[in-house]
Amino acid sequence: MTGSFLERLNLKVAQSKVGKYFRLEGSGARRERVGSKFTTEIRAGLTTFVTMAYIISVNALIVADSGGPCPCVNGNGNATDVLCMNDPVYSDCLATLKLDLITATAAIACISTLLMGIFANLPIGLAPGMGLNAYFTYTVVGFHGGNKIKYETALAAVFVEGLLFILLSFFGVRQWLARLIPQSIKIASGAGIGLYLCFIGMQSSAGIGLIGGDPATLVRLDGCTRDSTGACIDGTHMRGPTTWIGIFGFILISILLTLRVKGSVLYGIVAVSVLSWIRGTDFTYFPYTPAGEASFEYFKKVVTFHPIQMTFAKMNFELDNHEIWIALITFLYVDIMDTTGTLYSMAKFGGYMYRNGDFDGSTAAFLCDASSITLGAVFGVPPVTAYIESGAGITEGGRTGLTSIFTAFLFFISLFFSPIFASFPPWATGPALIVVGSMMAKSVQSINWNYLGDAIPAFLTIALMPLSYSISYGLIAGIGSYAAINGSIYLLELISGGRITPSDKDLKEHWNNEGFTIENVLPAWMQIIICKMNGTTYIDPLDKMEEEERLERELAARADAVDAKIEIDTHGAQPSLAPVEH
Repeated sequence: MTGSFLERLNLKVAQSKVGKYFRLEGSGARRERVGSKFTTEIRAGLTTFVTMAYIISVNALIVADSGGPCPCVNGNGNATDVLCMNDPVYSDCLATLKLDLITATAAIACISTLLMGIFANLPIGLAPGMGLNAYFTYTVVGFHGGNKIKYETALAAVFVEGLLFILLSFFGVRQWLARLIPQSIKIASGAGIGLYLCFIGMQSSAGIGLIGGDPATLVRLDGCTRDSTGACIDGTHMRGPTTWIGIFGFILISILLTLRVKGSVLYGIVAVSVLSWIRGTDFTYFPYTPAGEASFEYFKKVVTFHPIQMTFAKMNFELDNHEIWIALITFLYVDIMDTTGTLYSMAKFGGYMYRNGDFDGSTAAFLCDASSITLGAVFGVPPVTAYIESGAGITEGGRTGLTSIFTAFLFFISLFFSPIFASFPPWATGPALIVVGSMMAKSVQSINWNYLGDAIPAFLTIALMPLSYSISYGLIAGIGSYAAINGSIYLLELISGGRITPSDKDLKEHWNNEGFTIENVLPAWMQIIICKMNGTTYIDPLDKMEEEERLERELAARADAVDAKIEIDTHGAQPSLAPVEH
């Protein structure tokens, strides 16, 4: 009965204007998203939100370390406490700042994800970027404002970066730069992000704590029992209760996925979270410690709303410090690489990547991302970016912008229910990241391993993403090595007149790049204007590509028919070898 009701609901929504706009399956829209259903999109949106919810509290904790607009000049008169660590007035200011940043993070995640869903029709969640927020806090502003650049000036740099991104996206430069990335690197970035997700899910800060730091080998098997300060107790490796309940969540999700149970990832996250909310257990999220008591008191509030008091529209545009321009350029290139890698990998994972190296809604997606960076600066947070945790929602079947819209709705709800949504423990969401990472890693089978000029840069891309803890550095390593290796080989061929060339060069992938053509560089709106000025008809590149694919299918079908006719004629001309009965 329930199944038939859901089927009728899915069909009714698909046949509505909403279904047609978002191109749900059965809507009759051009280029329907195969397998997209309204109820599936809702479930996927909930899954994406749950895996991203940690950013609400984590981003606030990190950015609050910058001190924000809280005044701390030479220890506020205390020469022995230059960072105001023991200043009660400053501590009260930081407490208010954290609450401001919780609200600001949830608000900008809601707005940016909603923009992505409505205008780009993509199941991608956005929020202030992890890594970027640490760079903003500890490198640009400094702990408690210890560096030369003030919080307000750093926000102005983020605001300007967003405006530059809007211009680059509006004129198609970001899209063209993305298309320049070789196919092997694009494919490898999906697997690299999968390993990156797995690495995050195995750490204690946002995962199950299976992997920890080591002074000699950098990382090691961890899973230890921790004391009241969060430090590992020696000799307790693989005895940590939270690690084992995280492993239980991982196995539960894996079994449910193998049995094709809808909502597997979400069920695993919720099951571990509910168990962890029970006090008195070894794996509780609310232990009987000062920090645990504070978290539990906040959790018990259930419903609360804190209006922003200190961080809204605090930009200071006195960009006269050369260090702020270095920070701006760093934000710019890291964001370009991060967002490009994430969006293209999610497009490949979700099945809406086109043969020409572009993906559905790319221009709108880049514009939404750029606009969100500018809006985020207004709210007082570091650069906003697309989240790789969106892969969890795609795994649950999210294929359209409805997934993002529901995720955005939940971020809006979290403004009032932040005590609940900020209390999903990392060992509950970590298993989901590990599982999604394993599913994203399957793209390695599409990499051209037969030619080393393609394989080595692809491998570096995969390896450097988790090892450098950065999507952008992995892409830089892959693109840089690709250019160095293949560029050097090209020069050797040129200088030697073709005598020095790889023997297996015919195995090299064909780089689908048509150079600086109007179709390749300019966005659709500019192409339409140019066509009208020239008196010609604008042809959508996707229509052209679909027509080419149709012709290719027809030619292939004709070739198969000719081969079949030749085979019939050949066999028909041969005498039968079967014995004749007398």
